[in-house]
Amino acid sequence: QRATIAASAIAARLRLAPLAFPRPRRPSDAPHRARLAIRAATGSPAPVPEAMAAKRSILWFRKGLRVHDNPALVKACEGASAVQPVFVLDPWFIKPERVGANRLRFLLESLTDLDASLRARGSSLLVLHGDPARVIPAALEAWRCDRLCYEFDTEPYAQKRDASVNEAARALGVEVHAPVSHTLWDLDRLLAKCPRGEPPTAYASFLKIAHGLGPVPPPAPDVPSITPLTPRDAPSEDGKDLVDALRDVVTGSGIPSLERLGYESIKDGEGFPARGGETEGLARLRKMLARTTYIAEFKKPQTNPTTLWTPVRAGKEGKAGGKGNPFDAAKKSAKSESATTAEAFMAPSTTALSPYLKFGCVSPRTFWHELRAVLDVELEGKHSKPPESLEGQLLWREFYYLAGYGVPNYDRMAGNRICRQIPWTWDEERLAAWEEARTGFPWIDACMMQLKREGWMHHLARHAVACFLTRGDLFVHWEAGAAVFDRELVDADWALNNGNWMWLSCSCFFYQYFRVYGPVSFGKKYDKEGAYIRKYLPQLKDMPAKYVYEPWTAPIEVQRKAGCVVGVDYPAPIVDHAVASKECIEKIAAAYNAHKDGTAGSIVAAGKKRKAGE
Repeated sequence: QRATIAASAIAARLRLAPLAFPRPRRPSDAPHRARLAIRAATGSPAPVPEAMAAKRSILWFRKGLRVHDNPALVKACEGASAVQPVFVLDPWFIKPERVGANRLRFLLESLTDLDASLRARGSSLLVLHGDPARVIPAALEAWRCDRLCYEFDTEPYAQKRDASVNEAARALGVEVHAPVSHTLWDLDRLLAKCPRGEPPTAYASFLKIAHGLGPVPPPAPDVPSITPLTPRDAPSEDGKDLVDALRDVVTGSGIPSLERLGYESIKDGEGFPARGGETEGLARLRKMLARTTYIAEFKKPQTNPTTLWTPVRAGKEGKAGGKGNPFDAAKKSAKSESATTAEAFMAPSTTALSPYLKFGCVSPRTFWHELRAVLDVELEGKHSKPPESLEGQLLWREFYYLAGYGVPNYDRMAGNRICRQIPWTWDEERLAAWEEARTGFPWIDACMMQLKREGWMHHLARHAVACFLTRGDLFVHWEAGAAVFDRELVDADWALNNGNWMWLSCSCFFYQYFRVYGPVSFGKKYDKEGAYIRKYLPQLKDMPAKYVYEPWTAPIEVQRKAGCVVGVDYPAPIVDHAVASKECIEKIAAAYNAHKDGTAGSIVAAGKKRKAGE
């Protein structure tokens, strides 16, 4: 019955066809040139001889690791005599200093799940190891394929890579199709609606633009079967003959273990506490959508950053709610005797679906339409609204994706037109203390230890540690923090990660630099007893609740009894928060005044920046 209601609601919302708009005029920059090359390649395929009308397709997976709502899969199968799904393990990513073990394990689990889904449709996933810019063109030629299909990717590295592959494909007479399915709308259509082709930095302005595009496009139809390469083309079931044909450009094949890739293994029950893949992602999505009270009352700023992962309690829908500002939400939580707890589905009090969206295990359009069916039909429109609502969270994701796609140098301060010029430092000593969970502030260190162990933090915990590193206490460059998150987070997403760091450092999007997350007070308002700290900092497990957030204030006898002497078993605070915060506010105020006066210019941060991958 739920499925019938959802289908009816979706159909009703999709009666209006999205409108098309002209491309915006944009400044000249390398990522944009790469983007144009991709669009040109996908829009003007080379002529194909009539004898080859039955296409032989390569379906190149990168993100979009799913079979539901996969327009690239639909196109690859359209009129095809054979389709070969491929994923290329790119050595640019696969290194511990660039991608953490938790995220890589999630990826490998997602590939295993995708392979199973493809096998259920008569196909399989061939995982190749090597540089995709060399592997994909070589495969097109060696396997005599004349069509390449993949999901459009907006990130700068992907744009450059795809432009190179498309150029090689066109030289081989191969037609290329790169449909959009990682975002709700085609971002080029959104850019076309932006004044001067420049993405807005205000969420409300973005909503007006997005709503002007009409409804979110429907998910692509399911593909029940996939025509594999014939035995003559691929005599071996494991694709060995296909791999052998590429021996000059591939370094291996198959879904490897972490150890094989140079990582330390993660024991069962450790690391990120959820399995990767489309099957798990859709199950989590639909469990969450069944909790209508939770959906109706969801307001993200009120969710609890100290909630631990736990299975959902049978029969409990759970409640959300609260004020829209995280500072005010924390005040409300402190006064409440029944603050949000770990009742969300096998996850903290947010949906924890972000890793599945990051890798495309769950389609954002499927999420959107199934959510809208619940909001419109079952809840009859009686629910929380953007920006705090679940619908609002998907629109925030789109907001950041548009900004990342349309703003040159989005991931840095220099040359970034939307980023305030602030004289940050590259203080390596402070950065290392923050990264290694030894700042001497237990709330901050527990958050960073969770990141290190699990590749995950609640979004308010991310807010707190980012504020502490940048404008709250240490005044270290937001780019340095973004690089650590980009390496460690399972759900690290280039557009969202850099956008959030600009927001939290008051470099863009949010400008109330005088509102600081207290490294003691903020966590305490959610978790007075310090259960979260005790879990991730076991050296403090016996510290009395009165001192667990500020162990340096405990009398030495109490410290000894708790088995944790500050300066010996746990570090002393790296800064005096009251003094450091005041200094940070003064520095940012001066930078804001220079911006207002037009005298900011281009600022170079003090110290030496880490090289990529360090």
